[in-house]
Amino acid sequence: MSPHPPSPLALTPDVEDHPHGDDSRARPIRVMVVDDHAFFRRGLVSVLDEEEDISVVSEAGDGEEAVRLAAELRPDVVLMDVWMPHSNGIDACPRIREAVPHTRFVMLTMSDEESDLFDALKAGATGYLLKEISVTELPRAVRAIADGQSFINPAMATKLIGEFAELAKQESTPPSRPSIPQLTRRETEVLKLLARSLNNREIGERLFITENTVKNHVRKILEKLQVHSRTEAAIYAVRAEYVSGH
Repeated sequence: MSPHPPSPLALTPDVEDHPHGDDSRARPIRVMVVDDHAFFRRGLVSVLDEEEDISVVSEAGDGEEAVRLAAELRPDVVLMDVWMPHSNGIDACPRIREAVPHTRFVMLTMSDEESDLFDALKAGATGYLLKEISVTELPRAVRAIADGQSFINPAMATKLIGEFAELAKQESTPPSRPSIPQLTRRETEVLKLLARSLNNREIGERLFITENTVKNHVRKILEKLQVHSRTEAAIYAVRAEYVSGH
């Protein structure tokens, strides 16, 4: 791990809050570490074990083992490599999510390929970090993910922004526009503001509704669009021309 890499970006909170709400700090954050390199995995465990509010509940060497252990131990956060033997991290994400819906995923990997980033987000990951992350940033990332934020390496965030820019250029191409599911008037208003990077509090202030009401609307939007995260919903909104490129 590099001692001074750029700090990862903590983005706006995702739709699902930490499952324990405002008292999430009443007990340690339960973390599972998944990596096929035992030496690196043990290093991660050692770093996290130094934190009083984080508890490593299990380790796994591949995606198959991770799925089995997650269903049994129900971790809050899974810190997982992308490429591993037997079953990779991206394939394991939706399987774990199906068994343990509240679990959140951070990909910690050497891969800076755009395709891996996008595949990870589609699979439900809300964090994507390169293994150059410093030992001081790692616990911070785990806490942010557990609290409902997205946490992405700066270089990968730049690629994600580039994808948004490319989508904006393609807005005028009707064939690429996806079919639009039936959203209510209020859900459409929430989606438009979500796509402009407003968080739940800001959306509530704009629409004069409570933050909890916004969260409920966002959950319904994700279900109707059949996506897993705010990031995917925002991309969908651009493609479906709910929002303009300005």
